[in-house]
Amino acid sequence: MKLWVPVAAYMAVIFVLSSIPNPPTVPQPGSDKVLHFLLYGGLAALVVRAAAGGFDRPVTIRTVIVAVMVSALYGATDELHQHFVPPRQMDAWDLAADSVGAAASALALYAAHAIRRE
Repeated sequence: MKLWVPVAAYMAVIFVLSSIPNPPTVPQPGSDKVLHFLLYGGLAALVVRAAAGGFDRPVTIRTVIVAVMVSALYGATDELHQHFVPPRQMDAWDLAADSVGAAASALALYAAHAIRRE
C-alpha cells in the first residue's frame, strides 16, 4: 500500500498544476505536449513501481497495461477538471500526449526489466 502513496501525491501535484488558471506559457508551439508526455510518463513510472511491488520486481505486460490505463484515465479526468478552470479548456491532443507518454514510460520499464533478466 505504501507504494501507492507517491502515485497519489503525484496525482495531487498534477491536479494543483491543472488548477492554475493562467499557467506560464511554453515558448515553442506544441511543446506543451512534450510537458504532458513527460509528466504522464512520470506518473506511469510510479504506477508501474506500485503495481509491480517495487522497481526491483518483475514488470509484466499486465503491469504495463495497468499503468497506461490508470495514467490515461487520470489524464482524462484532468482534462475534464480543466474544463471547469476558466480560461483553461479540455484538449484531446493533451490527453493523447498524456497517454503516449505513459505508454512510452511503462514500456521502457518493461524493456529494461527484460534486458536485466538476460
